[in-house]
Amino acid sequence: MQKGILVVASGFSGAGKGTIMKKLMSEKGENYALSISATTRAPRPGEEHGREYFFLTTEEFEAMIERDELVEYAKYVSNYYGTPKAYVEEQLNAGKNVILEIEIQGALKIKEKFPETVLMFITAPSAEELKSRLVGRGTESQDVIDARMSRAYEESLGVENYDYLVINDDLDACVELVNDIILKERTKETEVHADNRVSANIEFINNMRKELLSFSKGV
Repeated sequence: MQKGILVVASGFSGAGKGTIMKKLMSEKGENYALSISATTRAPRPGEEHGREYFFLTTEEFEAMIERDELVEYAKYVSNYYGTPKAYVEEQLNAGKNVILEIEIQGALKIKEKFPETVLMFITAPSAEELKSRLVGRGTESQDVIDARMSRAYEESLGVENYDYLVINDDLDACVELVNDIILKERTKETEVHADNRVSANIEFINNMRKELLSFSKGV
C-alpha cells in the first residue's frame, strides 16, 4: 500500500479553512484523515471533545509536551495548540492523506522535520472580507477580533514559506481545488496547479499584507 502524504492547511482566522476541511472530509473522506489537534482553548458552541479538538487543561497539554507525544505545538492568542503524534503516523501508514489544520508556527516546524509535507495557505479574498467573517461568527468579543486581525498581519509575513495559496471566495470550487492539489501532489503532477503556487501570487500576498497592517493599526 502506498503511504499517504502529509498536508498542512493553515490560514488566517476567519478564512474558512475549517469549513473547507469539513466539506472535503464529508465529500472525499475515503482519501483523507483529518488530524485532530489538542488545544487548551475553551470549546465554541457545538464543538465536542475528540471531534473538533481534544480540549485539554494547560497541565494536561504540558504533560504531553514532556512525554514527546506531539509532532508540533505552539502558543496562539494565550492558548496551546498541538498535533498528537500517534494518530498521524497510523493514518499515513494506512494510506490516508493526513491533513493537519494548524497555524503557521506549527506548519514551519512540520516542514522542517518532514520536508515532503505540502503546505497550503488559505485566505479570504481581502482583509475586509476576513474581518467581516470574524464579526459574522458572533462568538468572539471585539478585543479578540482585533487580536486575530493583528495576528493575521504577523502570519502574513510567513506566507512565502508555503507551497500553495488558496483564495476562499467560492466554497465548492475551493474544496475541489484543495482535493485536486493534494491528489496531484501525491502522484507528483505538481505543474498542473502552477497558478496556485505561492510564487505565482506574490502581488496578491503583498496587497493583503498592506491591508492587514492597516487593520492591525486600527485604521
